[in-house]
Formats: sequence, structure tokens, C-alpha cells
Amino acid sequence: MAQTAFWLCLAALAYIYAGYPLLVWWLARRRPSRRPPLPWAGAVSIVLVAYNEAPRLAARLRNLFASSINGQILEVLVGSDGSTDATATVVAGFPDFRVRSWLFDERRGKPAVLNDLVPQCRGEVVVFVDARQELAPTALEQLVANFSDPGVGVASGELVLRSLPGESTAATGVGFYWTYEKWIRSNESRFRSVPGATGAFYAMRRELFRPIPPQTLLDDVVIPMQAIEQGFRCVLERGAEAFDAPSQSSASEGVRKRRTIAGCAQLILQQPRWLLPWRNPIWWEFCSHKLARLASPALLAAALALNVSLISQPLYAVLLSAQASFYAAAATGWAYQQVGRRSTLFGPCLMFVALNAATCAALWDALRGRFRATWQKA
Repeated sequence: MAQTAFWLCLAALAYIYAGYPLLVWWLARRRPSRRPPLPWAGAVSIVLVAYNEAPRLAARLRNLFASSINGQILEVLVGSDGSTDATATVVAGFPDFRVRSWLFDERRGKPAVLNDLVPQCRGEVVVFVDARQELAPTALEQLVANFSDPGVGVASGELVLRSLPGESTAATGVGFYWTYEKWIRSNESRFRSVPGATGAFYAMRRELFRPIPPQTLLDDVVIPMQAIEQGFRCVLERGAEAFDAPSQSSASEGVRKRRTIAGCAQLILQQPRWLLPWRNPIWWEFCSHKLARLASPALLAAALALNVSLISQPLYAVLLSAQASFYAAAATGWAYQQVGRRSTLFGPCLMFVALNAATCAALWDALRGRFRATWQKA
């Protein structure tokens, strides 16, 4: 019995981290390659929700208007979500009449602000951006070109993590994880649809937007999934690049991932119909990519405990040594992180363990109903 349970745990983990990604890659290769998007000449509205972003807001607005399709930008709607700094002053002083501001006294969170701003948009396509990430000059052009395909309802940009001099071990692990994640998303996009978008940079057809629950943690999953429910696709546009720097510590990355993973757990409670294959057009991708990883910490713990109980058998002694070596590598990565050293070998191990620890914390948040749409910057 213990042997069977052990191998079932390993099989489930193998499916989550290797089986599903390889299956969707194999299926994607059997789909015809997407034709390069044709130019799209419609009007674009841009929505930016900001909380205390005064130091970088003007630079981000200049970056948006430096786009290769500046002439198609009809308006930029900036929603200040209870900011207590000079965000309102920066927006009011920006020298372009297309910038429109909404100043909310109470901090309610991004979903509530989106619910207020998107219905005010006049463009055919609404682009969602954050204040932090810089866009490549052609990023908007390449993103909205996907709407020349009438079957596309949402297009996601690609977040590119720039390496920094003296990058930490944790940052190396984050970069490795993000490369793996983007590979999965690109294959999902080619196969059918991506069950979510890059929150810092994505776009949708305005008429597909539906108000989302105000306490939603993952608007970049709920909004694309709403479009998919309406019969449209969500695609990843790898040429639409937004640039950011990776988290330099496992703690700050853990805070960010804890919120994201809690959002995945929230989806089960908030959108239970997506768990039904006859209601969710991409049920397999949604469950395998967004939900299955929630079980990973329990599977890892069970595999370790069962392996210890079977240590008297030579094969299981070897497997336990392999598990111990992996966790020792993660601990070494943490030690490197503490002294400011960088390791490309131990970084991915550290990040894997840190992400699963964040999953445990996120599930504890979910059990206590701690779903807050506002957040502290990590």
C-alpha cells in the first residue's frame, strides 16, 4: 500500500511539472502555425491603475506615447486607487490631452477600479498596463495586431525579466521559473488558449468585458477566462515585450507568489463553474496549469514521508537520498542568498521549494478567507 501511494504521489508530481507541459507542447506542435498577425488599425484605450506610483508614473506615460502606434491611442485612463502621494499631481500635469484621470479617495483594489474605468473606455480594444513595467517601442503594435483575427478576444504580452549585475541566487531561480512558465503559455496559446494573461500587459476587446468581483486577486485570469467563456481565444504574443527586474530575494518573491497562489484557490470558490468540463472550454488547461499545483506541497510531503517508511528497501533508500540531495541543494541556495552569492545550480532548487512554501501559506490564507484586493508592494 505504501509503495503504491508513493508512486502515485511521484506520478502526480511528474504530471504537474513535466507531463502536462510536455503534453501541451506535443499537441501544440500538431496545430498549424499561427499566421503572423496582420496590422490592426482600430482605436486603443489604455487603462492604468496606480497606487502611490508618483515617482515613475510620468516616465510610464511617456513610454506609452512613444509607442509605434501612438496615433491609434485614443486615451489613457489612469485610476488612482486611494493614492496618498503626488500621483494626482503627476497625472494632472502630464502634457497630453489624451490622459484622463479618476481619483478615488478610498483604496479598494485594482478590480474595483477596473470595473469603474473600463465602461468609460471608447476604444475598440482596451489595453491593461502597470506603472512598473517598461514597454518596448513596438509592444503595443504587436499586441493589438492579434485582434485582426476575429477569434481572438484577449492578447497577452510577454514579461521579460532583465538580468542585473550581481544578480542574486533567488533572481536566478525566478528567471529559470519564468522561462519555464512562458514556454508552457506559448504552447497553450498555439494549442487552444492560455488560461490567463500577463497581468502587467494584456489587452481585450472592450465589448467582452464583464464586471469582476471586487475582491478578485487575479484579474489577469478572470478577465481572459470570461472572454474564453464567450467563445473567444486568449493568445500569448511573444513579440509584445514588457520589461521588469526579477525579485532579488526568495522572501519578496514568496510574498508575490503567495498572493498569486491564493488567487488560484479563490477561483475555486469564486468561479466554481470553471471546474465543470462542459462549462469551461479549456477545462484541461485550466485545471492542469492553474489548479493542480495547489496540491504540490501535500504531494511532496507525502512522497517524503512514504519514502522514509520504505527506507529498508534498497531502491527506496536511493530515492530518499535523491530527495535529500534536492532539499540540501535548496538549502545551499538559501545560504548563498544570505551571503549575496549567485548560483545558477542552486537557484532553481531554492525557488521550487520557496514556491511550494508560498503555496502552503496561500492555502492557509484561503482557508481563513483572507482574500484582499489591495496589496503591499513586495
